[in-house]
Amino acid sequence: MTNALQARTAYTRESVLSATPAQLVVMLYDRLVLDMQRAEAAQLAEEWIDAHGHLMHAQDIITELQLTLRMDVWDGADRLFAIYVYVKNALAAANLNRDVERTREALRLMTPLRESWTQAALSLQTSGSERGVA
Repeated sequence: MTNALQARTAYTRESVLSATPAQLVVMLYDRLVLDMQRAEAAQLAEEWIDAHGHLMHAQDIITELQLTLRMDVWDGADRLFAIYVYVKNALAAANLNRDVERTREALRLMTPLRESWTQAALSLQTSGSERGVA
């Protein structure tokens, strides 16, 4: 492993370990959107192996978001869970059928959610009152 890669790995590890729950959710959303953007680009270039990898990783992130969603804390959690199920199915279909439009649909659904979580995390950070948010 090169020194630059080691430094980046250490930085990423420390960022995750020191992040608040809300910041962790934002990190997941950031990577989810990045994976979907990369999958879209790979699909357009007909690089199906790369697209597959990005779509599978995006589905793994959706699974993590589903597992960490606190259904008992927020009455809208069931609706967010339903969106996660829909997007995960769209990503699976995009992968199976090599369908860039399904990838784009998932991206259109998740991008505003990422922005909302980013704003919520900033709001919690400035108010100084973060509890388990996800």
